[in-house]
Amino acid sequence: MKQIRAVLERGLRAAVEPVVAWFTRRRVHPNVLSTIGFLVTCSSGFFFHQHHVRTAGFLILLGGVFDIFDGTVARRTGLASPFGAFYDSTLDRLSEIIVYLGLLSLYNDYRLELGDVGMIYWVMLAMAGSLMISYTRARAEGLGVRCDIGMMQRAERVILIGFAALVFGEATIWNVQGLALRVVIIGLAILTNATVLQRMLWVYRHSRPHGRPEPDAAVRPPADESYFAEPPGPGGRNP
Repeated sequence: MKQIRAVLERGLRAAVEPVVAWFTRRRVHPNVLSTIGFLVTCSSGFFFHQHHVRTAGFLILLGGVFDIFDGTVARRTGLASPFGAFYDSTLDRLSEIIVYLGLLSLYNDYRLELGDVGMIYWVMLAMAGSLMISYTRARAEGLGVRCDIGMMQRAERVILIGFAALVFGEATIWNVQGLALRVVIIGLAILTNATVLQRMLWVYRHSRPHGRPEPDAAVRPPADESYFAEPPGPGGRNP
């Protein structure tokens, strides 16, 4: 998973470099880019509600691109700040909640069969696991323990939902409408909560006196979980 993520990151960064350079030359404030990305991602919730699933998937992925913009521009322009990191991370959490609310609305449709109500619970589990992944990292790093392990970090979650929605939409596969997106949501519900458990065990081992890593390896400022995270830039912003 890490190798695939690295390849995707390099390719995407190369593709968006001209746009990043344009923003940098004009010194567009990274908080503006964070806000635009937030609004773009949030709009996907509305399109899920309207059953325009492919449009929603495109907007989720586009919002992820803006998350690359704000962090890179923040470093290059020297406009990174602790508030910028906090602002970006907070908007990420809010936008993710709205995406899941849109998915809830997608399956909570009176026109659907009663069996689809079960998907509502899977969506809720996936949302809870996603938020807890972010919380466990922030809480652990607040205690001085680096905790960025796990297979279902934000990048993976956004790519899986966005890709499944954009490519497959509500297409019927094996006589099941929207099977691809359903499988992704159920997988996220299971794997995000498994990642939370994995992080709890990690912090347990590394917060004990005999298991604590060396300070330079364990301690770093709390950071958000952006789509393609890098080491914090000047002022603590993590792009």
